[in-house]
Amino acid sequence: MVVYLDHAAGAPLRPEAREAWLRAQSMPGNASAVHTAGQAARRLLEESRERLAAVLGCGAIEVVFTSGGTEAVNLAVKGLWEARAAERDEIVLPDGEHHATVDTVAWLARRRAARVRPVALDPLGRILPGPFGLALSGAALATAIVANNEVGTVNDAGALAAEAALAGVPLHLDAVSAFGHVPVDFAAWRADARGGTGLVAMSVSAHKVGGPVGVGALVVSRHADPTPLLHGGGQQRALRAGTQDIAGAAAFAVAAELAVAESAAEAERLTALRERALAAIRRDIPDVVPLGDPVDRIPGNLHLHFPGAGGEAMLFLLDQRGVAVSTGSACQAGVPEPSHVVQALGYDDRAARQVLRVSLGRTSTVDDVDALTAALPEAVARARAAR
Repeated sequence: MVVYLDHAAGAPLRPEAREAWLRAQSMPGNASAVHTAGQAARRLLEESRERLAAVLGCGAIEVVFTSGGTEAVNLAVKGLWEARAAERDEIVLPDGEHHATVDTVAWLARRRAARVRPVALDPLGRILPGPFGLALSGAALATAIVANNEVGTVNDAGALAAEAALAGVPLHLDAVSAFGHVPVDFAAWRADARGGTGLVAMSVSAHKVGGPVGVGALVVSRHADPTPLLHGGGQQRALRAGTQDIAGAAAFAVAAELAVAESAAEAERLTALRERALAAIRRDIPDVVPLGDPVDRIPGNLHLHFPGAGGEAMLFLLDQRGVAVSTGSACQAGVPEPSHVVQALGYDDRAARQVLRVSLGRTSTVDDVDALTAALPEAVARARAAR
């Protein structure tokens, strides 16, 4: 039996989401069809959109279903770039963003001559609103992560959005790792921003909250008009053409409602489990270095630097003991890389390869945490010896 402690990579499918998916999948009809079956499918799709909008803090018209968080990020960043004011050619990109964002901006730099304005993280992995605001002047657009997917630090999304509104710059927030774990409220973060500036887009993904893989959404303010990536049919405000995934939308809505309803109690429970694990690890491995903000962080996230122990070796050794965690480093086409997030905190290339990310979730228990802390000292010792 696997002790699964990699919920940040993908949470187990909720039974309720599975049932919602199966019910919807058994329905005939395309939501764009005018006959009775098509209109029944349409009703379920729009009900699901309304339910998801309610827990995201936005209007139903602002929810655009996608194939996942990566597509949502691409639609936001590329779409806002293509719709930008012609005289603006710079994108504000904080260090340590998810590769979905980093690689999208890199593509725009290579293929569309975009210029990148980086914003440094502080040693806890935070995007500070002051430096972020200073970087915004005259920018075409900005993007920022709400909760860092590696080190777990939660940023002040409302303050970042306020800076963007003040500067008159459209902002996309990557809320994929935050949604369902910490409060997310599009309307509250947008506040009194006017028109197509301030917070105008926010990406989320179903599989992070116990929904199915391959379903996501981009919240697009009704005042924004990003250029679509897909054409042919005009579905979803013409922002995302194609036959809509009704079953995926229904399952996402159910999973999202449950995750948000449970989030306060789960945050307390997972924080206690995380602190239990950290206390045991510090006792047995005194030189461990926890990374990220110790207070403002995703409740189930524990990101650790073990000096002298390779992350890939530790991962392999823990896997042999039936414990599934992550190195916390990006893996492009199967090739492990040092964590760019850890490097953004000021660590060198070697240290960026000596980390583990433990991410707890809905199915995590005390026994899971104890299995990890029992197996970890030997894994670290063997990884250090193998160095």
